[in-house]
Amino acid sequence: MKRIYAILLAVAMISVPTVSQAQIYAKLNALYAVVGVINPQFEFIVGPHSSISIDPMFSPHKTIRWGDRNDIHAMCGILQAEYRFYIKREARGFYVSANAGMQAFDLTRPYIFQGGKFISFEQGFGRGFGLMTGIGIGYTHIFKERWVVDAFFAFDRMWSWYNDYFANGEINLFPRHQKEPKYPDPFNGSAEWLPSKIGVSIGYKIFDPTQPRKSCKQRRIEKMLSK
Repeated sequence: MKRIYAILLAVAMISVPTVSQAQIYAKLNALYAVVGVINPQFEFIVGPHSSISIDPMFSPHKTIRWGDRNDIHAMCGILQAEYRFYIKREARGFYVSANAGMQAFDLTRPYIFQGGKFISFEQGFGRGFGLMTGIGIGYTHIFKERWVVDAFFAFDRMWSWYNDYFANGEINLFPRHQKEPKYPDPFNGSAEWLPSKIGVSIGYKIFDPTQPRKSCKQRRIEKMLSK
């Protein structure tokens, strides 16, 4: 993990002088927006094959309904920084990425392929914070010069520290620790590999240093001449 963070830090330090002159795309994850999750993204093109993306994500849902349950906690916030390497130039086509981030959450833990169900949830919920780092893949398509569609998926190692609560809101003084403490302790921790983000974003190039800014008068003249 330390090696991954060192690489990301080195990339960030090298890229800082060029960010002020970078092309900037502002995007919104349409897949998350459909279910009411806010996930804007800002991508800075810092080289012929390289970019840095800042991805804040916030789920405002205190509880949601799943099957016959309406008490699934789903509130969380994540902030990730990602370095992308594009196979082609000009930040288009396929890319691979490395990311690091942090999170805070009030979540009901999901389970996959357990109890005869594809997805199920524990009865209680947890509140805490965590760190993550991982890798991802994606594909970017640019159209109409400034518009972009970005499809992506990332898989991270996540370290979480939290308190467990029963469904009625009472704190669990005896959660399942890897090593049971001598005295009651509600504070717990875990580490696992999980998908950290998935989506299809639609974005627009909001800044391009290679194209000088035009005044309103110039744009009106160009529009009249194009008719």
